[in-house]
Amino acid sequence: MTISSDNQPVVEDTLAQYVRRIRIGLKLSQGDLAAKAGIHIQSLGKLELGKTNRLNAKTQTGLSRALGIPESYLEAVCRGVPITEVQGFKICPTCWMPGTPPEPIWLELRSKYCFICGTSLLTHCSGCNEPIMSLKFRFCPYCGQSYKNLKKSIN
Repeated sequence: MTISSDNQPVVEDTLAQYVRRIRIGLKLSQGDLAAKAGIHIQSLGKLELGKTNRLNAKTQTGLSRALGIPESYLEAVCRGVPITEVQGFKICPTCWMPGTPPEPIWLELRSKYCFICGTSLLTHCSGCNEPIMSLKFRFCPYCGQSYKNLKKSIN
């Protein structure tokens, strides 16, 4: 999924308005979103009715993955503060499998290296330095550079 300017929260957004706007933009029903996020549909219903203003870590991570937005967007909406910097994704060019969400620990603000193999995490394309904003494809949409380390087979 791609992060667009439409997916960024605005200061006036409540958590309920923001989640509903993104869900409708993705053409997901409440049931579909709840299933993708791994949360109960009643929890999502309460959230969209404005009865919930905070998210626990599991719900925040699940909604972030299901909506294709950084967790920092949800944090900003919950706290009512503006997004100061667009944050893309961080991936390990060795361990990440295209089309799958990144490991949650890679997205931590302080994470610089993969906890599995020790490789430096990528936040920008190594070819054109554009931020990685979509994990749907393994190639940069701007220059065509692969995000994955291509290993040469030894014969």
